[in-house]
Amino acid sequence: MNEALIIQQPAGQAQQLFLLFHGVGATPEGLVPLGQALAAAYPHAFVACVRAPHVSDLGRGFQWFSVAGISEENRPPRIAEGMPLFVATVQHWQQLSGVAPAQTTLLGFSQGAIMSLEASQLSTPPAARIVALSGRFAEPARRASEGMRWHLIHGEQDGVMPYSFAQAAQAQLQALGAKVTLDLIPGLGHSIDQRVLDALLARLASAD
Repeated sequence: MNEALIIQQPAGQAQQLFLLFHGVGATPEGLVPLGQALAAAYPHAFVACVRAPHVSDLGRGFQWFSVAGISEENRPPRIAEGMPLFVATVQHWQQLSGVAPAQTTLLGFSQGAIMSLEASQLSTPPAARIVALSGRFAEPARRASEGMRWHLIHGEQDGVMPYSFAQAAQAQLQALGAKVTLDLIPGLGHSIDQRVLDALLARLASAD
């Protein structure tokens, strides 16, 4: 649960908590540049890149749930099985940083985005803001808790997770009355580039 790279830990009381969650078969190191950019923009924030708990089926990196034989039918139960540990992990870092859910942002890429988005559907979400990079809901959004914000950023050339999933998520959340933004990045595949970072920082600033 406490496997993570702490990018920034303020000397005093942290005002915000940013938890970054990597994709399947990856490691926290891949999100360090993103974490460093957040730390620079928010010097009073606690920032950590969290490692998924299980060794990946892909032969490298880590995962929250297996993607072996994944389908639309078996994805939701796999996520549900891993969700208690995901929430406990968020709560661990909230306790360590002294930051409440209302000041917590979950930022996930790919599988990390899926877990973060699905966590927002719990009756008591563990965070007030979700940033999904190249992500999707496992099932159509069912809930938009009051005070929550969602920021969706997706490459238009994503061949792993088509951007139509992000468009669907935006429409579903809007229908529920949610505060949600969507940025589609032209020419970007299943990855993160400077344009993603720029869009992310702009969205966070406008929501502050």
